[in-house]
Amino acid sequence: QVQVVESGGGLVQAGESLRLSCTASKLIFRSYAMGWFRQAPGQEREGVSCISSSGRSTDYVNSVKGRFTISQDNAKNTLYLQMNSLKPEDTAMYYCAAFQRSWCGSWPNYWGQGTQVTVSS
Repeated sequence: QVQVVESGGGLVQAGESLRLSCTASKLIFRSYAMGWFRQAPGQEREGVSCISSSGRSTDYVNSVKGRFTISQDNAKNTLYLQMNSLKPEDTAMYYCAAFQRSWCGSWPNYWGQGTQVTVSS
């Protein structure tokens, strides 16, 4: 059974950094596009970043471009989201998602349970 598990969330002050990790058991990263989503209280879930199944293409929502970096380590089946210069508006539950195709979409094959990121001003 495939499990997707996020870690690395926490409480930080504005301007600080966090690195989120996502591990997926029995999941071959090179067959899946991987993405990070987030959902703040009272708001819809939004896509934050995606990395293609080949690992060669990435994309970000405009609000995090230049601050967040997505990457993956296929040998460790681990996805990362490096978040720098965090802002209070980045506060949300962050979810890892796996898509059994070359790029992310709206409906992943697998979701993680989420990791909370809270940024204080």
